[in-house]
Amino acid sequence: MAVDRDVLQRDLYGLLGVGEKASEKEVKKAYRQKALTCHPDKNPDDPKAAEIFHQLSQALAVLTDAAARAAYDKVRKAKKQAAERTQKLDEKRKRVKLDLEAREREAQARETEEEEIRITRTLEQEIIRLREEGSRQLEEQQRLIQEQIRLEREQRIRGKHAGNGAEGKTTPKLKLKWKCRKEDDTKGGYSRDVLMRILQKYGDVLNLLMSSRKAGSAVVEFATVKAAEMAVKNEVGLINNPLKISWLEGQPQSNPSSVRSDSAAQPRTSQSLFQVKKMFLAQPGASAAPFLWVYPNTFDSLNPLADSVCA
Repeated sequence: MAVDRDVLQRDLYGLLGVGEKASEKEVKKAYRQKALTCHPDKNPDDPKAAEIFHQLSQALAVLTDAAARAAYDKVRKAKKQAAERTQKLDEKRKRVKLDLEAREREAQARETEEEEIRITRTLEQEIIRLREEGSRQLEEQQRLIQEQIRLEREQRIRGKHAGNGAEGKTTPKLKLKWKCRKEDDTKGGYSRDVLMRILQKYGDVLNLLMSSRKAGSAVVEFATVKAAEMAVKNEVGLINNPLKISWLEGQPQSNPSSVRSDSAAQPRTSQSLFQVKKMFLAQPGASAAPFLWVYPNTFDSLNPLADSVCA
């Protein structure tokens, strides 16, 4: 993160709205609050938003770095003391002490100027270091801001789905279960990324929560009921560790034309599909091509079984 020398002229504490004794945690909190209100993505019509956001970022970079903050505080303190001395010396005292304190003031001024030059140079060196190394604190805070903006965008998307009719009043949620021991670091073959890849082919996934208390358990929230229905009906998961998928919330009301028997309502497993194919291939002159056409989405997961049958 590049830090401009203009930062020497700014009141970084006032910019963030915190006191000089504010902790690093308080500085970060103030930065997030300020940055969220003036972020360029949230203020596309305000030409000053980008500049204010840039100044806030530089303030965070300096005030969360111990060395840079110490150098800035020294410069700030020196300027404040000089201003206070000037304010206290009224015209009468200046006239009375002009001759007597002339040399003392000159000597003090030289010392003060040399001290200001020294501490200013220290701050400039810290700013150069920050420019070269970048600010880890700033990058982390900006990442958190982007994450919060993403969550707000997802909430707006949910609101749009909620306005599409009765089906969208409650987003559909499914419960996922599979075999997994607590000490299994592989989670039974189902990491969060694996589950996302499996489920996203049916539609947009709003949330996927892995249970931290019960191994082999998760909850997925789809954007549409149609996507959830397809996942319940079609997904079997990994061959060596099938998924059990059931409705948790948002299940559509059944109607007479869609009512199935208990056996038909159960999710298809890799074993049942394998038996269907085996019976199909057992017929004289049958080939695997029609089966591939009927079950294009599930046959790929049965390749090992299919190879053994075809052999």
